[in-house]
Amino acid sequence: MGGHVNFVGVLVAAVTAWIFGAIYYTALGKAWMTAQGKTVESCKIENAGKSGLAKASPFVGSFLAELVMGVTLFGILTHTGLFTLRAGVISGAFCWFGFVLTTIAVNNAYSFRKPMLTVIDSAHWLGVLAIIGGIIGWMGP
Repeated sequence: MGGHVNFVGVLVAAVTAWIFGAIYYTALGKAWMTAQGKTVESCKIENAGKSGLAKASPFVGSFLAELVMGVTLFGILTHTGLFTLRAGVISGAFCWFGFVLTTIAVNNAYSFRKPMLTVIDSAHWLGVLAIIGGIIGWMGP
């Protein structure tokens, strides 16, 4: 295995996770905005003066983050020697529980965000990490 990364697997995982996020936040968009204390109208006003590049940057950033997560989960699975769908999903879920859920919960607590925002955002990242880990584990080295 060495230093070889299955970049095709990482790319497939990142694209799939990004699509999941698009569907997830489309379905929960209203609840997500409410949890932030925003409305559709306030978002339109907030984004009115932004360029297309500025509006696209969060979407690009999410995809780049998912690529990094894919390479990281590949490294974790390489160190465990367990490239299976199950091992990938479990590794993704452990990373989510230990690092992502805790970080989101702490950050939202300090900024006095509504608990529902933590629930919505952290559930999204659980799905993302389980998908990425599962695909990386399934596709193997």
